[in-house]
Amino acid sequence: MSATPSSERPTGHDASPLTGRPAPGGRPDGAAEPQLVVRTTAIDALPDDLTALVDLLPDDRPLAWVRRGDGIVGWGEALRIETAGAARFADAEAAWQGVLERAVVRDAVRLPGTGPVAFGSFAFDDASASGGVLVVPRVVVGRRNGTCWVTTVSAAPDISVAAAGTAALLADGARTPVAEPGVVTVDDGAVPGGEWKQVVAAAVGRIQAGDLEKVVLARDVVATTEHPVDPRWLLRRLAAGYESTWTFSVAGMVGATPELLVRSEKGLVASRVLAGTIRREPGMSDDDALLHAAQLARSPKDHEEHEHAVVSVARALEPFCTSMNVPEQPFVLHLPNVMHLASDVTGVLDRTDGRAPSSLALAAALHPSAAVCGTPTVAARDLIREIEGMDRDRYAGPVGWTGADGDGEWGIALRSAELDPADPRRVRLFAGCGIVAASDPAAELAESEAKLVPMRFALNAEG
Repeated sequence: MSATPSSERPTGHDASPLTGRPAPGGRPDGAAEPQLVVRTTAIDALPDDLTALVDLLPDDRPLAWVRRGDGIVGWGEALRIETAGAARFADAEAAWQGVLERAVVRDAVRLPGTGPVAFGSFAFDDASASGGVLVVPRVVVGRRNGTCWVTTVSAAPDISVAAAGTAALLADGARTPVAEPGVVTVDDGAVPGGEWKQVVAAAVGRIQAGDLEKVVLARDVVATTEHPVDPRWLLRRLAAGYESTWTFSVAGMVGATPELLVRSEKGLVASRVLAGTIRREPGMSDDDALLHAAQLARSPKDHEEHEHAVVSVARALEPFCTSMNVPEQPFVLHLPNVMHLASDVTGVLDRTDGRAPSSLALAAALHPSAAVCGTPTVAARDLIREIEGMDRDRYAGPVGWTGADGDGEWGIALRSAELDPADPRRVRLFAGCGIVAASDPAAELAESEAKLVPMRFALNAEG
C-alpha cells in the first residue's frame, strides 16, 4: 500500500483498530470503524540544532524518534492499538492495515516518515502483561536532510486538527516550559547489585555445563525525583548528549538506543548489531580511548558475544532478502559512556510477491536477537524467566515507528527507562549484559552500571 495516495480507499476491513485484535464482522460494539484524515505539508526549516524537534513537544505523552537532529516527533492521540501475547506484533500489524485501508491521505512531501505514521513499543517477553502498543499522533513534525514537514491526523468527520493552521500547531504558547526533576535518588530495583552477581554466576555455570552458549541478563534500578518527571527534559538531554543514538519516547518508554534492530526503506533493509562492551571512563583522553578500543577489539570474550548476535540477526533476515552483506569483522562504536563492538548487516528485500515485508514484520522476525536474549533463543529466554527475577516489560523490546507503505525504523529499547504511570516521580531504569562462559560477575555488574549512565545523565543523577 502506498504511503502517499490522495484518494479515498475502500471500506469494510475486518480488524478493529481500537483494540488491535481481529474482530470478524466489524467492531464488537457495532460502530463504524474510524476513518482517519491525514495531511502532510512542507514547513519552513527548523533551527539547525540537535533538539529542534523535541523542543516542539508538549509535556503530555510526547512521541519521539530522533537522531542527530533528524527524525519525527508527535503529540496528541488520534488512535491507539493495544495488543498482547505472542501474536502482539501480528495483531498490531493487522489492525494498522485496517486503519490504513480506510484512511484519506494527502501527502505533499513524500519522504520516509510522512503520511500516516504509528509510533510503537513492544514487550520483550510474550508472557509480559506490557504487550504492545501502536500510537497514531494527531500531529507529527519531521525533518530529513533539511526538509521539514508537519502531518495532521483527525478522525472523520471531526477534522479540527487537520484544519488548524501550521503556525498554531507549532506556536510556543501551546507548550508549557520544560521542568527539571530536581533532586534524584536511585535505589535497588527487583534484584540488588550483590544478588545480581550471584544470578550472573549461576548463568555462567549453566553455560559452562553446556545448557546454552550465551544469555543476556538485565537488572533495574528505581529513581525517585523531587518533582514530577517531564519527559521532554530527558529527551533534550539525550538528544544533545547522545547524538549518534536514536532518542525515543513511546508510551512511557524513554531512552537513547545505540542499537537499530531494523530499518526498511525502499526495498533495502539494515540492522546495527551491538554486542561486546568496554566502559569509557569520564574524562578519558583520546589516546586512552583508543587503547580501550584496541583492548575491546582483541577481546575473545567480547568477540564470542558479538558473533552470536550477528549470526542471529543474519539468520532472521535471510528468509526476507534476495541478497545480504554480513561484515566479517566488527568495528568499535564510540559512545560517551561505553564502546561497543558493532556490525551493520544490510540486505535487499525480496519483492517477488509484489510487496516487501513491513518494517514491523521484520522487527517481529528479528526479536529477540542474541544481543538481548541469547543463544539458543528458547534456552536463553527460559533461563531469563527462571533466574532474572523481574519482568522487563518493554525494556529490550522493539521501539520505533512504521509508515503506511511498511517502511520504518525500529530500535531495541536499550539505555532506557520506564516512566511510572501511577507515580510521576518514579522512573525505572534498565541495563543488561551478555553472559558467556568467560564472563566475570563483578565485571558484568560494572558494565551494567556503565549502561545506566545515559539515563542517569538524562535525569541529572550521574552520581
